[in-house]
Parts: sequence; C-alpha cells; structure tokens
Amino acid sequence: MALVKYNNNSISAVTSAASIPSGSLVHIKTLTASSSGTLSFVHGSNGVVLDSTYPIYKFEFINIHPATNGTFFQFNMSTDSGSNYNVAKTTTAFYAYHTESGSASALTYDAGQDLAQGTGFQNLLYAISSDNDSAGSGELSIYSPSSDTFVKHFLATSNTAATTPYTINFRYAGYGNTTSAVNAIRFQMSSGNIDAGKIKLYGIKDS
Repeated sequence: MALVKYNNNSISAVTSAASIPSGSLVHIKTLTASSSGTLSFVHGSNGVVLDSTYPIYKFEFINIHPATNGTFFQFNMSTDSGSNYNVAKTTTAFYAYHTESGSASALTYDAGQDLAQGTGFQNLLYAISSDNDSAGSGELSIYSPSSDTFVKHFLATSNTAATTPYTINFRYAGYGNTTSAVNAIRFQMSSGNIDAGKIKLYGIKDS
C-alpha cells in the first residue's frame, strides 16, 4: 500500500518531477562588475524586463568583491526608470556568524541594518573583506514590482567572507512603500567600486 499520494496517485505512479507543479526560472540579464561604481537593471533597457511579465523577480549576486575593505553591498529601487533611486523602505534583519578560529559565534537581530521608511540604499552583504580570496554572494527576490495596488515586498539572504575573518549570513525582509511600479533596481557598494562579481536577473513564472 502506498503511504504517500500526490493528486490521488501513489508516488510510484508519478513518473517525473515535471508532474509536480512548480515555478520556473527564466534568465533575463547578467551584469558583470569590473571596477564598477554601480550595476543597474532598468526595465526596457538592454533586454531587461521588470514588469508584469513575471510575478517574482530574483537577483543572484555572485562573488561580489569590493575595491574598498569592509564595505557593504547595497540595493535600491526606482519608480522613474532610474532617474532616482529613493523608494522609502521598511526592513528587518538578522544574522548568524562564526569566526574562522571558532572562538566566537552568534545569532541575533541587527537593528543597525534596518530601515524605517528610509529612502537610502539597503545593505545586502555585510562588511566584505577586500582580501583577494574574499567575496560575498546571495540572492534578492522582489514580488510584483509592477503592481499599482500593493507595496513592493522583498526578501534577501546573503553570505559574506568578512573582515575579522569570519563567515556571516544575513537575512533581510521588507517592503518598498510605494504603489507606483518599480521599474529599475540599482546595486552598489557603500563606498568605492564593485571590483568584481556578477549579478544575474531571473523572472519566475507562475506554475
């Protein structure tokens, strides 16, 4: 007797993973940093899509390396096609860290990473070391950016080889407090350039 069923069929009758409804990622655009001041994704520019085509957009940032030691990787949203990146945001953040020596670790809420209706850039990667072998990676998801009814929710997770040295994992959640369509996203360091790294933009289809 089958103990688990899917759509009233035993698991043995499910012939492939394609039988199970799921969203799918569609690659839209990759930007590569090379001593870049900013990396921006603007709807309608160079093949970038940020509209109602997809209900969720995901940015994967890979091996972000700063030119300046101990700086933060950040993002902001625009409702005017990139003329201004100043959407008011309310966010919350917590992190876990562990030192290479094993001498210290923690899991805690971090009010210092929060915004309360702040229009500045939101941190995504914490105090990245500029050592040659150090970098940070993670992902940012933005939900229904083209909605003219709801605020713009986002979730982010990231991991950084930081300056102490230690690994630090951050989780961020929040929303852009606007009912205007968000049509551009910008990434930058809190100071100096993005020395190297890639950001990939995907759309997630409805299942």
